[in-house]
Amino acid sequence: MFSKKYLISVSMLAAMVLVTSSYSYDEKRETIQAQAFGTGTMASHNFGITIRIEDYSTPAEQKALIDAFKSGGHDAMVKVLTKMKGKGQVSVTGSVGYQIAYIRNIPTKTGRTIRLMTDRPINFREAAGSFRSQDYDVTLMELHLNNSDKDKSTGNLILGGKFKVNKKNQQIEFESYHSTPWRLAGIMER
Repeated sequence: MFSKKYLISVSMLAAMVLVTSSYSYDEKRETIQAQAFGTGTMASHNFGITIRIEDYSTPAEQKALIDAFKSGGHDAMVKVLTKMKGKGQVSVTGSVGYQIAYIRNIPTKTGRTIRLMTDRPINFREAAGSFRSQDYDVTLMELHLNNSDKDKSTGNLILGGKFKVNKKNQQIEFESYHSTPWRLAGIMER
């Protein structure tokens, strides 16, 4: 697989995952279903996913991730992420799934954006074979939910990636193991 680097300015990363803003602490549980479509080299692949949200991440959890990244980079942040209490679960159709460690709900003009980040389970074959893919241990997902026209709801999924600081220009990069993110469509809120 080819890796792809997504350059993200420090402010963009902050907006994407790690900065305090417009939190909604809705107590209701929700289920969201979507279809993931491969792009680029994965264009012929697709699968269904189900996201079950039990709770949203707190400012204290967010601060813990920020502090960990500042002090020890990606690996330190992932250690904190793996110790967080699960906020929900994501599963591919036909699988048990795994916990989501970090979830934000951000109101927008047309609805809301839900951002999810979790550590990616490394399967036995990857670990035993010491494959390069096990270095890409974070999954990111972003859903743009449109309240007025549900057909306009979209999203992206990066199954395996890692954050790092580019020493040349001091920008934070998110490097994906796959060449492009998966496109999410057919999003239904339950």
